[in-house]
Amino acid sequence: MNFKAIIFDMDGVLFDTESFYYRRREVFLNDRGISIKHLPPSFFIGGNMKQVWQHILRDDYDKWDVDKLQKDYTAYKDKHPLPYPSLVFDDTVSVIEALDKKGIALGLASSSTKSDILKALDSMNIRSYFKVILSGEEFVESKPDPAIYEEAARQICCPKEDILVVEDSEKGIAAGVAAGLTTWAVKDTRFGMDQSQAAGFIHRLSDLLEKD
Repeated sequence: MNFKAIIFDMDGVLFDTESFYYRRREVFLNDRGISIKHLPPSFFIGGNMKQVWQHILRDDYDKWDVDKLQKDYTAYKDKHPLPYPSLVFDDTVSVIEALDKKGIALGLASSSTKSDILKALDSMNIRSYFKVILSGEEFVESKPDPAIYEEAARQICCPKEDILVVEDSEKGIAAGVAAGLTTWAVKDTRFGMDQSQAAGFIHRLSDLLEKD
């Protein structure tokens, strides 16, 4: 592997959070009589709730105060935080440490909130390894818009041809590709995601160390 920098997505790449997110979202909405059974879990992966209310509520969209729903959901998430240490992939810390030792610059570009990103990284004591940490809330448009990866590439100060993006979701892969960066996917075997735009695949993070 000849890349000088790697920019990671977080959810589904460093932490196995997607099933937790789906269950938490489903419980919150069920309590309000809102079903998401018409949407596959893969629909939510790689984005954020602000993007999807129209799809969730469909014909009932105008009947709801969506801003209040979003605020209530944010409060609900705060009361039901993710147990990051129990959701981290078993090779995440060792791979991050090994890549850092190799002198590869590391970045993170996630659709999660900045506070959640920092909580996750701090829970495993790996924040210091990342030269760049960006959240989707810092940008007007979320993935698949390429802005977050374009900015991450700018801040990491490497030519684009020397940067690898590691993603899992269709939205994230599309964002990396649109930013002009080589984008690999962690192979999905659970959610039925369309990963066809990825230039390469890994089955687990440790594969990055074996591609030298």
